[in-house]
Amino acid sequence: MHEETLKLRESKLGPDHPDTLSSRNNLALAYDAAGRTTEAIRIFEETLKLRESKLGPDHPPHARQPRRPRQRLSGRGRTTEAIKMDTETLKLYESKLGPDHPHTLISRNNLAAAYWTAGQTTEAIRIFEETLKLMSRSSAPTTPGRSPAANNLGMAYAAAGRTTEAIKMHEETLKLA
Repeated sequence: MHEETLKLRESKLGPDHPDTLSSRNNLALAYDAAGRTTEAIRIFEETLKLRESKLGPDHPPHARQPRRPRQRLSGRGRTTEAIKMDTETLKLYESKLGPDHPHTLISRNNLAAAYWTAGQTTEAIRIFEETLKLMSRSSAPTTPGRSPAANNLGMAYAAAGRTTEAIKMHEETLKLA
């Protein structure tokens, strides 16, 4: 159905119409869910290029789009590309939305997760800690993304052998949940 919807929208609206781009993204998500990862990444990357050519690279709504391909890139051992993608997204959100915006904070958490996946635990912990400080300073403790960020930091502490800090973060995560 997603393939048919995409074909219809491309023929009626054009390849870079926002609805067509949404259909491309939906098709990539369906491929990803079906385990067709290579096809999903290809479509995600093509869609990102189309979004950038249509909306420009500095358009904040497009910045959310790299998240899924970044996750897939990390999972396929392409962690350097994932880190680069998350770094660019974070810079864009910081410049367009500010450092305390929920999307910026979630993006910062995603970057830390990419470093962690790459085995760069020290850098991941630094960014996770920074993210939680910003979340605590900027809004209520129930900020969207706070619980995953606290959990991620706890897991990174555990991976680094910092057991006492890991337990503390996991207790905080439990309270948030």
